[in-house]
Amino acid sequence: MEITWYGHSCFRLAERGKASVVTDPFDGHLGLAVPKLKAEIVTISHIAHGHSYAEGVKGVQRVIYGAGEYEIGGVFIIGVAMHNTAQESPKPNIAYVIDFDGLRVAHLGDLDHIPPQAVIEALETVHVALVPVGGGGGLNATQAVELISLLEPNYVIPMHYYLPNSNVPLEPLDRFLREMGVSRVQQEQVFKVTASNLPEQTQVIVMEQST
Repeated sequence: MEITWYGHSCFRLAERGKASVVTDPFDGHLGLAVPKLKAEIVTISHIAHGHSYAEGVKGVQRVIYGAGEYEIGGVFIIGVAMHNTAQESPKPNIAYVIDFDGLRVAHLGDLDHIPPQAVIEALETVHVALVPVGGGGGLNATQAVELISLLEPNYVIPMHYYLPNSNVPLEPLDRFLREMGVSRVQQEQVFKVTASNLPEQTQVIVMEQST
């Protein structure tokens, strides 16, 4: 499977012979260049300018926004409600586990708290965790590290942190890397991962932003 990051919380997941998936596409309100995207499936964690611009993705056959189980084009997707708790009325947030033949990627959306153990267990095995780390509406660096210790994924890809040209007030990536105790990171333009070659210890992958 190939994973590409387009900034903020937007990724494209692709596997030969399977439907491709775009997560949380953003529009021009963030100050970032709106990427040119194409996929059969779009997942949306919540309705916001930075997370729900499905109209900007070409070739879409299905937009998913909600908890439940979905099987589309050989891809199995589980949506898990992880509604945010910072506001008086919890803000909707859906995490998605996207399963390509047993290789499971969890996109946590704008999660802003450590969920109860029962909710974490609902995600089951997570091989690659796409985790917000920059605060704002999502987890800050300290919370992200705590959640990662509970999930125990093979790989972590940080998202939702400060980027040049973005007008979203988020913390920089360096803060998360310090909290993780990581001095050297693996950087990838396109991250290729297979179920047969997963590390035993959690590794942090920093993605270069594509456009």
